[in-house]
Amino acid sequence: MKKVSFTEMKNGTREDYLLLDNHEKNFASKTADRILEFMSRLTETLEGYQVTRLEHSLQSASRAYRNGESDEMIVAALLHDIGDELAPMNHSEYAAAVLKPYVSKKTHWIIEKHGEFQMYYFAHHLGGNKNKRDEYKNHEYYQDTIDFCEKYDQNSFDPNYKSLPLDFFKPLVKKIFSRKPYSSV
Repeated sequence: MKKVSFTEMKNGTREDYLLLDNHEKNFASKTADRILEFMSRLTETLEGYQVTRLEHSLQSASRAYRNGESDEMIVAALLHDIGDELAPMNHSEYAAAVLKPYVSKKTHWIIEKHGEFQMYYFAHHLGGNKNKRDEYKNHEYYQDTIDFCEKYDQNSFDPNYKSLPLDFFKPLVKKIFSRKPYSSV
């Protein structure tokens, strides 16, 4: 395989960067496949929960699908906790960063903030502020984020819920991640 001529980026040529651009576009075109593969491995239960991380994600997406949400929101529901494995202290921001180039400003904001909004359900039990979300009361997507958490996140830990399989969501994930990016990274 052909490689670039440089060892320091400042010494790269146009040919080097055209070569890399081609490889990067090819790599980016396979993002949906890598995400789906990653999701398929989330089969262990985080200690204490009744369902696996994958099942929680499938329940969230299934609820969004059954509620008639857009393809974008269904995929966001599926991937909203994708950061749990690698960024447990800021999983919402991680998931939002993965989605950002492919979703609307609204969907990005909902996913980015859902972790803080979820505190409403548990923070007071741990000595925290359950109303942290109120810091965003005047934001245009405040109620949308409350609705996302209520309808698709906080209620998706049910071992008896009949979620749709990951294969069902593959075409939607591929569709969203094949979009022309909304913004550049």
